[in-house]
Amino acid sequence: MEDLKNWEERFINHLGKLTFSDSSHDLHHFKRVWNLSQKICDESCDKLVLLAASYFHDIVSFPKNHPDRSISSIRAAEKTMEILGEMNFPKDKLPGVFHAIEAHSYSANIETTTMEARVIQDADRMESLGSIGLARTFYVSGLMGSSLFESNDPFAKKRELDDKSFAVDHFYVKLLKLQDLMKTEKGRELAKKRTLVMTDFLDQLKEELFV
Repeated sequence: MEDLKNWEERFINHLGKLTFSDSSHDLHHFKRVWNLSQKICDESCDKLVLLAASYFHDIVSFPKNHPDRSISSIRAAEKTMEILGEMNFPKDKLPGVFHAIEAHSYSANIETTTMEARVIQDADRMESLGSIGLARTFYVSGLMGSSLFESNDPFAKKRELDDKSFAVDHFYVKLLKLQDLMKTEKGRELAKKRTLVMTDFLDQLKEELFV
């Protein structure tokens, strides 16, 4: 446990010197993913691998509408190897960290082959759900210049979904599907609760828009 604390302090010190232009993928996000990972993991998980992957999984994070978005997690894994190498991080842990980071991304669509990778993926996806997920969704849509919703048909009853243009569309394109994609039992349990927050929000929005 003491070793984990020391490494966490070193990671925070390193990341604290960086500037993040996207506050939905910043040091606070990394800390929340680490906290979630500890809730989700079981005794078989390597906590040091989880710690490193939690803090560096988005060290490279291309915007949602960037043409290279699908390789963002691979670039993050590569960059993490450079950073951890300079920190003299245990070499035998590096492959596990690399895989957990490369496979965490929804857009990368890389199969998770270790328990640590499944935990990190679930923890990161959990950040897209619940109250924090609501806040991050609308923050990112603002960064992209998206509208909140399509005013004539906000819930896409008679049109194709377009989550690059409308924030609410993203709930139906991706967010409401995440609970069924969780890889761990605890992840599914937590995701179910957080998804209810999202559906309650949408129900309230429909009421306020008189739809």
